Amino acid sequence: MRRILGAAVALLALIMPGLAAAQAPWPSRPIRLVIPWPPGQATDLAGRVIAQRLAERLGQPVVAENRAGAGGTIGTDAVAKSAPDGYTLLAASSGPYTIAPLLQRLPYDTTRDFAPIAMFGVSPYLLVVKPDFPARTTQEFIAVLRARPGHHTFGSSGRAATAHLIIEAFNARAGIDALHVPFAGSAPSMTALLGGQIHYSIETLAATSPLVRQGTLRALGISLAEGSTLVPDIEPLARVPGLEGFDAGAWVGLAARAGTPAAILDRLAEEVAAAMADPAVRARFEGIGVEPVRRGGAAFATYLAEQRALFQGIIERQNIRLD
Repeated sequence: MRRILGAAVALLALIMPGLAAAQAPWPSRPIRLVIPWPPGQATDLAGRVIAQRLAERLGQPVVAENRAGAGGTIGTDAVAKSAPDGYTLLAASSGPYTIAPLLQRLPYDTTRDFAPIAMFGVSPYLLVVKPDFPARTTQEFIAVLRARPGHHTFGSSGRAATAHLIIEAFNARAGIDALHVPFAGSAPSMTALLGGQIHYSIETLAATSPLVRQGTLRALGISLAEGSTLVPDIEPLARVPGLEGFDAGAWVGLAARAGTPAAILDRLAEEVAAAMADPAVRARFEGIGVEPVRRGGAAFATYLAEQRALFQGIIERQNIRLD
């Protein structure tokens, strides 16, 4: 009997710390925010803004950790394989979360392995041409390209990049036949446009707006259906006949491992909403060319499904493959 009691006491000594940890209020230790991109990229900058505000509101450090590589899929996969306890979060973005799974076999499935928490911003894309291009509006631009099928060229930041797919979606809706010229990033694509090597592009606001402000490029339209407070004078492509409902951009948001307790997900969504209501946070987002747009819960899940369908449709119609 004494031996049995001793074994029971030893067993309790082993399991009590685990029970105490399981019952500890969340968060009771630092949280890791995995950013699957290098420092300075838009997802990194936006993620760090949110990490700082979450730390202030949750009372625990939220440590930003850059795990870059393979177009953001390495860091994304790390979170897909983490414990579903709310202590490892993902600074999610459209490339590795929405687009990459449509183009290649990956070790994670975003519809199965993640719980979307909240979207906090979207990077708008501008349709840009040189100032001497013979069109002043998107409607005129479409007419010019339709008149000479296959004559015009467009550049992007790379084959199957978000910019490439957005342009292909625009071309398909507008009935445009043009040749794609991929570049190794948005900067060389803009350089080629300025040099007259290509005729147009649809690129991020961060890449295009300085050139538009300088007058070296002209913006004809913006990819977000509601436009952007960052460039309120640029007409949404969605207002052009035939492009109704066009809405595309590079979103950024917060996600966790699937199976994370609902109470934790709800708390995080609430804290993101509180952060996004702060004018100082919104100003920091605007400073990096990200339109502050918050979607939480069902609205975020619906948006992700719509974006996946948009890009999957264009990938299939244009038979886009990674080289």
